[in-house]
Amino acid sequence: MSQLSTRLSRLLNMVPYFAANPGISAAEAAAELGVSTTVLMNDLNQLWMCGLPGYGPGDLIDLSFSEESIQVTFSAGIDRPLRLTSTEATALLVALRSLVEMPGTADPTAVQSAIAKIESAAGSAAGGTHAAPPAGDEDPVAATVRSAVGRGHALDLTYFSASRDAVTRRVVDPVRIVLMDNHSYLQAWCRQADGVRMFRFDRIDAATELDEPARPPQAALDDAHATDLFHDDEALPQARLAIAADHAWVMDYYPMTEVMVADDGSIEASMRYGSLDWMARLMAGFGPGVRVLGPAELSESVRVRAAAALAAYAQAADHR
Repeated sequence: MSQLSTRLSRLLNMVPYFAANPGISAAEAAAELGVSTTVLMNDLNQLWMCGLPGYGPGDLIDLSFSEESIQVTFSAGIDRPLRLTSTEATALLVALRSLVEMPGTADPTAVQSAIAKIESAAGSAAGGTHAAPPAGDEDPVAATVRSAVGRGHALDLTYFSASRDAVTRRVVDPVRIVLMDNHSYLQAWCRQADGVRMFRFDRIDAATELDEPARPPQAALDDAHATDLFHDDEALPQARLAIAADHAWVMDYYPMTEVMVADDGSIEASMRYGSLDWMARLMAGFGPGVRVLGPAELSESVRVRAAAALAAYAQAADHR
């Protein structure tokens, strides 16, 4: 769980905790909550800004606290049992069902149990939703990756890299699981690449949880590109491309840098690639719409591939 999620859970539990323990000292509360006194006092100051819509007097949580005594004077209703409206119950159920369809994000059995409890508690509020599909066995690969992330263990992955058009095996130090563009990804420090990488769950062919703890460097946790599906990796070769105006749509599908747009709408841009064969095949497929300006080995590879394709067409025509 991320630090933000951990703090949110702690803040949500603090109000009923202090309401049940009025006058407790900061040192005693910090010890029971498993945080330092400094962290506890920071959390209490954060609670001043939490409450009900309106966010004025009578809406926000109110506390009286010091090192010697902490007391909740207004809970803003957070200590009352949650009651869902029809809209809230429906939204929550839809969100939970989407988790079942996203591998690795949660234990499907636990999610199905939560769905059943909410449907039972909400009654007619859940009547407008579709019945939940029966819980099935979790994909073994997804279960292994989720376990390694939760327990802080390294992973041995067999992974299909679409950019390199190759299957590789590597040891990674997991950081977290993220959802982007309707896909689940493992964000991890790849020891082979010596950098942060995103591994799409449906491209992980095999995963083995190792006994050794995951040790991603601090840079991996603070990486500004932590959830980027692509960022300019200087370790990869770079192609310079000339893109015709009627092929500008290519920019929407492939990551480009150093983009220059001419008056006639044509574009010059650079693109990183992991495999010469994969890049040559991609460029040949665009025909005259995209030309390779460099490097020379890529231009030659595209020329050879295009010539072989033309020869195959000519041979097929001769046999008609």
